[in-house]
Amino acid sequence: MIVRKGMGRAKSLLALLMVLLFSFATYNLIAMIMEHKADGLELSNRKLMRSNSKFHVAVTATDAAYNQWQCRIMYYWYKKVKDMPGSEMGKFTRILHSGRADQLMDEIPTFVVDPLPDGLDKGYIVLNRPWAFVQWLEKADIQEEYILMAEPDHIFVNPLPNLAYESQPAAYPFFYIKPAQNEKIIRKFYPEEKGPVTNIDPIGNSPVIIKKSLMEEIAPTWVNVSLIMKDDPDTDKAFGWVLEMYAYAVASALHGVKHNLRKDFMLQPPWDLNVEDRFIIHYTYGCDYNLKGVLTYGKIGEWRFDKRSYLMGPPPKNLPLPPPGVPESVVRLVKMVNEATANIPEWESINRS
Repeated sequence: MIVRKGMGRAKSLLALLMVLLFSFATYNLIAMIMEHKADGLELSNRKLMRSNSKFHVAVTATDAAYNQWQCRIMYYWYKKVKDMPGSEMGKFTRILHSGRADQLMDEIPTFVVDPLPDGLDKGYIVLNRPWAFVQWLEKADIQEEYILMAEPDHIFVNPLPNLAYESQPAAYPFFYIKPAQNEKIIRKFYPEEKGPVTNIDPIGNSPVIIKKSLMEEIAPTWVNVSLIMKDDPDTDKAFGWVLEMYAYAVASALHGVKHNLRKDFMLQPPWDLNVEDRFIIHYTYGCDYNLKGVLTYGKIGEWRFDKRSYLMGPPPKNLPLPPPGVPESVVRLVKMVNEATANIPEWESINRS
């Protein structure tokens, strides 16, 4: 009898346990279905909000040899990664603000715009960039809903997705753009009634992925702020070569635009040591090393790669690779330059100033 009672209790407990387990499993299944539906609805809503997530790659440039060879390398790597999995890159345009065609028109898709009137840039040629974008946005037939503002010394090292979302563009945060530390100057262009200086992102205009309609609003303000900043001696002295970057950051804030700051957007050798999952190599800094692989920044190294060594014409093919111990980012940069120069037709017979 005791055994039977124990068996009966065990059966009852087992039945109860099975009911509970069944109920729990059913609950989890329903929860999973509901979550899946919610995810699907969110994805559907995103697709409705972003009917075309591709972005147009736009780079401003002059017809100088220094800009030309960089654009050729950039366009080579754009074509290599454009159709790779994960890429949402659309068409490519070199916005040529020299006011006339050059010898790369058949090689690189190009839209010619006018430079600023003589003397207006005061020798600071970068001021032509916002003016070039204004003209291009007004006159060109741009099919994509988004735009990537890029520069000639950018190399696409990984397929680039659209990092922007609706009215929030994506941008790379620069450590040397410090609006809060320059509040006295910033307030000349961003009055207190607009809000705190922290509304201004620590960015430049490139790299930025932004909705075309939003860029059409910001670009004229960017032109005006750039010119006014350049005309102000204190601002010109304080901001120097990054003045136009500050101008874009301020112009965006004046329109109430905040950017999604993406450190993975770009890397800058020699300071960033590894490529990893970042998307663009920006080779603005010189890379100088001794033969032991030690950085000698500020002093010409026994091995070096510096774009400014090639102001008058393109670098030669098959540049020597860095010595052992040099960071992967620098090695990757030189290998990518070498691959491009080996495959671009008539590399050394064109674009010499």
